[in-house]
Amino acid sequence: MRNRQLHAALAAFAEEASWQLQADTADGAEVPFEVVASGRKDSPLYCYRPLTGAFIEERIGLFDRLESFALAVHALARVGGLEDYLQACGERGYPAQPRARAEFALRVFLGRVFADSTDFELTHERLERAYAELERAAYEGRTDTVVVAPLIGLQVASRELALADGMSLVHGDAFEEDLPDEALWAPGARHAHLLAVLRWEEPAGDVTPVAHARVGLRRLLAALRLFDAGAVGFGPLAWTRTGTSAWEPFALGTPAPRAAAPIVVGAEQEDELRAFCALVGSRTPRAGELAWSLRRFEMACERPVPGEALSDVLLALRALLEPEGASSGLLAGRLGALCALPDDRAALTARIAHTVALERAVVAGAGVDPALDTLVAELTGHLRAILRDVLCGHLDAEVRAVADAILAQARETERERRGLDGVGPEPSLA
Repeated sequence: MRNRQLHAALAAFAEEASWQLQADTADGAEVPFEVVASGRKDSPLYCYRPLTGAFIEERIGLFDRLESFALAVHALARVGGLEDYLQACGERGYPAQPRARAEFALRVFLGRVFADSTDFELTHERLERAYAELERAAYEGRTDTVVVAPLIGLQVASRELALADGMSLVHGDAFEEDLPDEALWAPGARHAHLLAVLRWEEPAGDVTPVAHARVGLRRLLAALRLFDAGAVGFGPLAWTRTGTSAWEPFALGTPAPRAAAPIVVGAEQEDELRAFCALVGSRTPRAGELAWSLRRFEMACERPVPGEALSDVLLALRALLEPEGASSGLLAGRLGALCALPDDRAALTARIAHTVALERAVVAGAGVDPALDTLVAELTGHLRAILRDVLCGHLDAEVRAVADAILAQARETERERRGLDGVGPEPSLA
């Protein structure tokens, strides 16, 4: 098997499509037939051949509603020899646009899986026959590059979880290729760890496989750190090879993650993680205040202890919420407005202001609040929540304006209340 991620995506889609097609036939839909000659010279008999492809074609609109459809299309779109596969299947006039061509190829593949079938039961033999046909045609004469990096601080339920852009997460003891033993063991631990596996046919442009891999792995790490709180990171070395060449190690250059409870992703959360990683990968900006804040957030995640990350977190938050400068003192109020309900806003604002005030003591090396690490972890959580919500589209990128609007509304509400109560001037909410 050349591409395990593609196989997993197509198998999941074929399984869901099988359920849909079986449900349709159970509801009374009939597969049309054509009468063809038996092909035997000694017999004039004819036989009936089911027009499975036509039956599937009539239900095209149902398949794109399946959860596995988008991932299968995305995996096929990355196959460089897709045109060769379609031509080998006798298809002509397929779309030129990559995504449309991938959707077309997915329907062709499904037709090959259930060729001459009327029960649409997905068997191992049917799936593997159709998949082997696809790989044989699409990968003939091509070589692929694979990079494997040990991933620490994350646990997933599935033995292999396919993500987007050629990336997958594989349990060390489930990786079937002849990877060196030292790549399968965490430093100082006697257990196989999770592997981030990146595959592609060739790197984009003229970059080396190592440079291409570092970009993909950094994007994965950024998405995982935004997905949930935890100390996620890579081991010191990754391994790469092209085709059947020997594995070559290379240094990733990322600090080892700090000791902390791992992020645990249950089976019911895996689709959420897959969608989140794809969304973050597609919407992460390359420049501007948000991009700068994201980089500072990653720096904070790589500090050995949370307290040492305070300046990184504050710089990220000030870029988003306090363009007037630290002397304005507006950060705590704006962050409290975004991250707390009205009844809790004053307490959170005071706590944030206290944490901000601790930065000078940290820089000077003086005695600081013994709860520093806890306070910085809370502040980091608020930064993570803002970055997540902006990237996912739940929060406007102009977060400062959103915070000021919330504070203005709170002041207006307070004025109205105090006007009715006949009380004196209102307190400042910022």
